[in-house]
Amino acid sequence: MLTIEQVSENELKFIGRFDASQHDKAADELLHQKVTVTIDMEGLVYISSMGLSVLVNTYKRLNETGHTVKLKNVNSHVRDVFKYTRLDQIFELI
Repeated sequence: MLTIEQVSENELKFIGRFDASQHDKAADELLHQKVTVTIDMEGLVYISSMGLSVLVNTYKRLNETGHTVKLKNVNSHVRDVFKYTRLDQIFELI
């Protein structure tokens, strides 16, 4: 299960597991973001390919208007997923 907390106007916190069952919940939440958004992933323990697709689609949508998606506090397991998929080259991992 994925919990999404609003930290500030442009920052969200993802906690738990981001898998296919959480696709709609995350996509709906990220659809409200219109400018650069930072996602704190300190509490994220797992991300599936479906979770990655939500983030990529959000990145593409925001990038069209000059904005981006920043990921912070990414643990080593989730960071490895971004490395293996080479998505660490498009997302700013801070």
